[in-house]
Amino acid sequence: MEMRKPLILLSSTALALAACSEGNNEAVYENVAVDMAEPEAEAALATAETAGRSGADAASGEQIEPSSATAAPQIAYRYALGFRLPAAAIKPLQTKHADMCEARGPSVCRIISMQQADQDGEYAYGSLQIAVAAKSARAFSKELETSSDGADATLISSSIQGEDLSKQIVDTEARLRARTLLRDRLMEVLRTRKGTVAELVEAERGVAQVNQEIDQARSWLNEMRGRVAFSQMSISYESGARVPGGFSDPIRNAWGSLGGILGSMIAFLMIATTVILPLGLIAWLAFKLWKRVRKESQAKPSSEA
Repeated sequence: MEMRKPLILLSSTALALAACSEGNNEAVYENVAVDMAEPEAEAALATAETAGRSGADAASGEQIEPSSATAAPQIAYRYALGFRLPAAAIKPLQTKHADMCEARGPSVCRIISMQQADQDGEYAYGSLQIAVAAKSARAFSKELETSSDGADATLISSSIQGEDLSKQIVDTEARLRARTLLRDRLMEVLRTRKGTVAELVEAERGVAQVNQEIDQARSWLNEMRGRVAFSQMSISYESGARVPGGFSDPIRNAWGSLGGILGSMIAFLMIATTVILPLGLIAWLAFKLWKRVRKESQAKPSSEA
């Protein structure tokens, strides 16, 4: 009876694998991992699972074990600062803020993007995107405000927004631990080589799928923890905007379009000289020739009479 019991378990597992569809592969993988553990090998498998979990946790490190910081609220902050200053002072102030970020080092501040543009000669704008360590973000934003005093810049907007990622981080950590445990059980099935060929093939597929889920969960967890550790800070710079509808606007617009009008006139003259004039000349010569032939044909009958 003791020898038949594992065979009965293996047979039931094979039937379950054959009957299940692609939608419940996860449940099938768990059934394979559980059913393949015979009663007489439960103690050894428990030891293997414990060792596997310990090894997996050690390999993944802090990505699986919830740290003490995870118990506290995990808030991802976003800062936004807006300055208005003369167009000529935008680039120096923007460069100064970027240098302040680089001076802190990559462990505290990192530059994400930096751009600047001029429009209409008098209006200009720029932006600077940086990531600052969460513990230093608030103090660094105040330093940016203070550093703009000498550039004749005015802070016209500022905001702080936070997103609570605590639940998402905890859920992802729990899913990561569950997937790691399932992978360890499937790896134990493959290591012992106990089961039919179909069961072993299904276990290999399960390991591949679970590994993919583990990698995806770790990627999400790292991304969320990175957002919590480093706050996003967006700094915008702009000069005084032009007021539409002023007295000089129509004159400026007309002067700006004068060059286009002159260019269009010259282009028309070029087309007329190279295309229309030769065609007109050919048409005029053809008309003169037709009149001459007609005149000669009318003169012949009168002379014969």
